Amino acid sequence: MIKAIIIVNNHGKPRLTKFYTEVDEEQQQSIVRRIFQQVAQRPDSFCNYLEGSIPEFESCKLIYRHYATLYFVFCVDTQESDLGILDLIQVFVEALDKCFENVCELDLIFHSDKVMYVLDEIIMAG
Repeated sequence: MIKAIIIVNNHGKPRLTKFYTEVDEEQQQSIVRRIFQQVAQRPDSFCNYLEGSIPEFESCKLIYRHYATLYFVFCVDTQESDLGILDLIQVFVEALDKCFENVCELDLIFHSDKVMYVLDEIIMAG
């Protein structure tokens, strides 16, 4: 089960956050900060998985990809397929690329409604 999807830039500013579990806003900000700290300190040569990293979510793992200036991070439970989620991230980025013709950080900021629609279509509708 996907618990959260977070896109942050290289400076730690969240560009998209979507939580699929009930978490209050203060905790969301704390989770985003913690996720960025854990993901940003890892070199690109390391694997894209972090196990059991968020105390607010029991038994979760972070699966992420770093594209240019953005980190696409999925927080999922331990039963999810790591490669499946990496493929889902790839499909999401490719869909955004087709929508915006070379998606960039500004597209996520100024067209957040379209980005959320694409995300919902991929996650909810398959």
